[in-house]
Amino acid sequence: MKKDTLEKRTRIANDILYYIYTHIDTHIDIEELSYDLHISKYHMHRVFKEAFGKNIYESIKSIRLQKAANLLLTNRYSTISEIASSCGYSSQSSFIKAFKNRFDFSPKEWRNNGYKEYSNKILEESEFALKSTANFTNLEPKIVKMPYLESYYIRNKGYNVNIKQTWQKLQTWILNSDIKNYKQIALLHDNPTITHLNECQYIACIMTDAYNDKLPKFKIANGVYAKFDLVGNHGDMLKFIHWVYHEWLIKSGYETTTKPSYAVYKKNNFLSDDDKFELSFYVSVKF
Repeated sequence: MKKDTLEKRTRIANDILYYIYTHIDTHIDIEELSYDLHISKYHMHRVFKEAFGKNIYESIKSIRLQKAANLLLTNRYSTISEIASSCGYSSQSSFIKAFKNRFDFSPKEWRNNGYKEYSNKILEESEFALKSTANFTNLEPKIVKMPYLESYYIRNKGYNVNIKQTWQKLQTWILNSDIKNYKQIALLHDNPTITHLNECQYIACIMTDAYNDKLPKFKIANGVYAKFDLVGNHGDMLKFIHWVYHEWLIKSGYETTTKPSYAVYKKNNFLSDDDKFELSFYVSVKF
């Protein structure tokens, strides 16, 4: 396959997945999506399956359930029906059945601490998180209103060692283009403490005024966020995210939304020699 063809197909697949994530709370019309992308439904399905190993409908279902699982543990003032609706389910009974099939817990069981058992198994997948001794008890965020952040990006499937290679590719572009003013942003479409690490969609982003006609672009959602300033080692990050969603959000009185969290780096551990990071982490909140 020619490089131009591969780049075009990758762009189409990324556009489809980005659309799904940003419209997960609505009815996703595949006909309308194919029209907007100026490609046939058949070609759209084929390109997506080649890129991600599953069809579009499977991905929509999986993402809806991942978002719902996150909201069930953080949004204690929302009913199960409200959460199902906010993740695109029109029927509570179909949501409950699908959720049980996916997580082996009913939504009610999940909310009543079932998520802890599930999440602890995921943390055990990461040897780095298990080694972390970081404590975040006294960490307090600032509540800020953030604008849209438009960025170039490369998608990495999995919260894994391949992330370093993804960042190195973006760094190669920065150095080759002699770009001086930019920000590195990591966007987490999925909560990696309740999504198996090999299934997470991790997005490495570069925010810059420089132009690149090869890399896709998207907008990181605007809105109200809790901003945590954090310094640590590589293994601390997963443990920190676990604390944010499983402890801070639950105790804070805030709820979160379906918008993805993201981190703006001052020092990127994937590109540093000592595996240390310095960043600001943003999680969408409402009250």
